[in-house]
Formats: sequence, structure tokens, C-alpha cells
Amino acid sequence: MNNICAIILAAGESKRMNAPKLLLPFAGKTMIEMVIDNVLQADIGFVLVVLGSYRKEIEAAIRHLPVNICFNENYKKGMLSSVKCGFENLPGKYEAALVFPGDQPFIDPVVIESVIAAYRDSGKGMVIPVYNGKRGHPLLIDFKYRDLTGRIPEEEGLRWLAATFPEDVVEVDTSSCGILKDFDNIEDYLSEVNKKP
Repeated sequence: MNNICAIILAAGESKRMNAPKLLLPFAGKTMIEMVIDNVLQADIGFVLVVLGSYRKEIEAAIRHLPVNICFNENYKKGMLSSVKCGFENLPGKYEAALVFPGDQPFIDPVVIESVIAAYRDSGKGMVIPVYNGKRGHPLLIDFKYRDLTGRIPEEEGLRWLAATFPEDVVEVDTSSCGILKDFDNIEDYLSEVNKKP
């Protein structure tokens, strides 16, 4: 069994989308199914999906997939609250967790594997994929920081960890712009689905 687990953040309110964006059709699936499928193709030992807004609808859409689910009661406080909820609900027998936004369906399984490999090879506590000099997702965090994630200042995000412990961070260059691509509004979504093959 792989000792790496994954947290998929799927609790957002999709305010700018005016619809549950994770349930939008995407390549014959919903967006959240595509994200989960990418994660499952990598060598991950445990996958936890953090739900909040649209909980029942998303849970119904992913019920057939081999993932675990937790509910973030504080989801209206933003993404950091879901990160904290995810780490609180992970089993303690793993070494590190990869954190995935639920609206990034183009994170290639090959990128996930390269992040895990860099963790094993570098001995660093955090691994971040980079495309054209820009940091993206997923962020891998060693379990030595697990308790500290619960104490990240509310006005900060998960990147606070990397900024606080820069000497314990390794970057992995990738050729995949998918580590940066998310969908904040309906224009982003329509632009992607209307692309010519």
C-alpha cells in the first residue's frame, strides 16, 4: 500500500459560477469525477474528498468511486477551512498528503507521480510542481506538518507553510500547464469546453 494520501477540496460555494461548477459536464464526466479519476490513476493509498456546499449533489455524483468523504461545516470560511478539515480527517498511518483543488481537472497523473518521486528523492517536507516558473497544484505536505496545518492563520492560505519553511520545500518543473488551470467563472468553463479538438 502506498503511504501517500490525497485530499480533494470540493466544498466551495461556486459563487462566481452561479452553479455547482464541480458538477458541470467535462469530457463525458463531471468536473469532480475527472479530478478524482486523475488522482486514482496515480499511486495513492487513500483519497479523501472534502465536501461542503452542494454536499448531497456531489456525494451522489461520486458515490461509485473508491474515495472517502468528510464534511466541512465551516466551508463558508473558504478553502483553508477545507484544508484543515481534510487533514483532521486523514488516517494517521500515512507519511504525506497531496492537496488538490476540486476545480483543476487537468492535473496529469504523471505530474502527481513526479511530485511523489521528488518527495521520496529529496527528503523535503513539501513538494510543489512548477510550470513556466509558476507554482501550481498539487502541493505535497509531509505529515510532520499535519498539526501545524490546523494553526495556519485564517487570513493566510496553505502556501503559508511553504513561505514559513522555505528550506524544506522542493519545486518540480513540469511541462503541464494543467497544474495552473482552474475554473473560477462560467467564461473559463465555456472557453474550455468549446475548444475545437
